[in-house]
Amino acid sequence: MIAAVVICFHVGYNAFYIQTFEYLIVNHFKMEWMRMPGFTISDQSTRNSQPLNKLPKLVSRSMVIENGMNFLQEMGSDHICKVCISNGGSCCSGCRHLSNGVGCQKRNTSCTAWLCGFLKYMLYETGLLQEWNDFWDQVPGQDYREDFTPEYFFTQKSLHIQNMRVLSEALASDLHELARSHIAIGFILTLREKIDKNIDQLTYCKNDPARETKIKRNIKILSSHFHHFHKALSEFYPR
Repeated sequence: MIAAVVICFHVGYNAFYIQTFEYLIVNHFKMEWMRMPGFTISDQSTRNSQPLNKLPKLVSRSMVIENGMNFLQEMGSDHICKVCISNGGSCCSGCRHLSNGVGCQKRNTSCTAWLCGFLKYMLYETGLLQEWNDFWDQVPGQDYREDFTPEYFFTQKSLHIQNMRVLSEALASDLHELARSHIAIGFILTLREKIDKNIDQLTYCKNDPARETKIKRNIKILSSHFHHFHKALSEFYPR
């Protein structure tokens, strides 16, 4: 009985400590924000009048990485990664944090946010690419294969995770068939880079409808052999 009381006391104490710690962090950032040049009382009242789901939310670096990994898992990124790896194109190749047979030993925000051309294409076709980009744009400190992201920071946008593994399985099937039918070395990897380049270019032509139409046509041509994927997509999002 005494042991149970002691355990409950420690659990309750730890929960209180965590909540107090988070409260102090939130108020610290709030005070820093109020000290910014140009801050007025009207700014505060406007901020207080916003819906709760639109107010900045304090998150941890580890939480953001976990959200990203969960999104990729439900997206089925592992199916696509297996195709690239089997064709000699692992995006993690040469990384000092990669352990053979085990995987990544040091997750970071930068690598979690990064997408290859095929994963970008999946999000492009499902209409989720902008949401993914907007989410990671608010995460500071991203670098190449490492990050300097603070342990706590504020975000306003979130990721809406949904199971799309049926789509990634279909796309992986298309890629395997293409790899078998095209004996040219590096065909799959070249295709991946071409799709990646064209999707990235869409970001810079929003005010140029003619160029945007041309790039979208290029993407459609590059993905014209993704028969399994297009069928799965039509069933996933019935018109």
